[in-house]
Amino acid sequence: MLGFLSARQTGLEDPLRLRRAESTRRVLGLELNKDRDIERIHGSGVNTLDIEPVEARYMLSGGSDGVIVLYDLENSSRQPYYTCKAVCSVGRNHPDVHKYSVETVQWYPHDTGMFTSSSFDKTLKVWDTNTLQTADIFNFEETVYSHHMSPVATKHCLVAGHRQEILAVSWSPRCEYILATASADSRVKLWDVRRASGCLFTLDQHNGKKSQAVESANTAHNGKVNGLCFTSDGLHLLTVGTDNRMRLWNSSNGENTLVNYGKVCNDSRKALKFTVSDGCSSEFVFVPYGSTIAVYTIYSGEQITMLKGHYKSVDCCVFQSHFQELYSGSRDCNILAWVPSLYEPVPDNDEVAHDCDHDADPRRSPSSPNPTPHVCIYYLTHIFKCLYLSYQINDAAVSKKCAVICFKTEHSHTYVHTHSLSLQF
Repeated sequence: MLGFLSARQTGLEDPLRLRRAESTRRVLGLELNKDRDIERIHGSGVNTLDIEPVEARYMLSGGSDGVIVLYDLENSSRQPYYTCKAVCSVGRNHPDVHKYSVETVQWYPHDTGMFTSSSFDKTLKVWDTNTLQTADIFNFEETVYSHHMSPVATKHCLVAGHRQEILAVSWSPRCEYILATASADSRVKLWDVRRASGCLFTLDQHNGKKSQAVESANTAHNGKVNGLCFTSDGLHLLTVGTDNRMRLWNSSNGENTLVNYGKVCNDSRKALKFTVSDGCSSEFVFVPYGSTIAVYTIYSGEQITMLKGHYKSVDCCVFQSHFQELYSGSRDCNILAWVPSLYEPVPDNDEVAHDCDHDADPRRSPSSPNPTPHVCIYYLTHIFKCLYLSYQINDAAVSKKCAVICFKTEHSHTYVHTHSLSLQF
């Protein structure tokens, strides 16, 4: 902490370092939120989720029953235990409801007034959020498995969608003209929509070394590729396949980085929607893994944890980067919220007093005529809000100063000391 403050004072440290470190700590502490429920509306599995990027408050869900639900994630009741209610829904009685399973829902990236949905009924629909009526409907001759709108496009408003055996599509968050597609023929291609030829390159798991496996040349996986996702900076692309593998690719040249994630269980016959973190010191990827969600570090391949809570296979998850929260949808018809843990072991009162009065500042003794002054600063950390609760200064006349910082967290009105740190000024 002292080194960070000194580096920031001299301009040597990135001002966002502390924020990234705290975001990383929160992601590593993700657990099932037992205080928050998501209202259950879907009568069958939840296939897709999306949180609008403007306020990060409203979430869309699409289910195998053809129903689309809009949720408000904000705790307007201010109660410790609450349920995220459905604001509205496109139910089975709605005149424009999808006839079959909804495979993808997505907010318009720049405004909450519009969203899109695609379905096995061979349609892609554009919805007016305010009226919950369709603004336009695109009809196709074949099944629509996936669609995506670019989050950074300023010169076009293209919706990328594929039919038949193209299972996943994604626009690059770095370049508005670059599109990635994944198919059932084991291939992943990157496209530049400005070029007449279109395809930039096809990803090869062997990086061009065809002599090792001629039959799998120019293939990204040894099975269907049913999921892909760019990293938040757009420099890399993650893919998952039914060969139970996940691979990380350099999106600029298509090179397989050869990061080993081990076995990533994937028996989904449809698109598998996974997500990545944003704003952390070390970025993470969240992948549905049977009835659990596996969390890996992107660039090392290390499995951090398995999030357990669903009863059936998980088909989708979405990351909320504002508060480092994760939401997942499963075939058990439930949507679960995963939030950073705020639980810490509670020490005895005597132990807390002893730590603050003696251990944190060993130079101070009751017999000392001029004890070293100290400042006890208490922090309440809750969703990135740090509040100065109280402070106490003793013997301020002494020239030499020392600060003892006691970090505290809040849960159910219980204040917990986690650690103390002595700082010399």
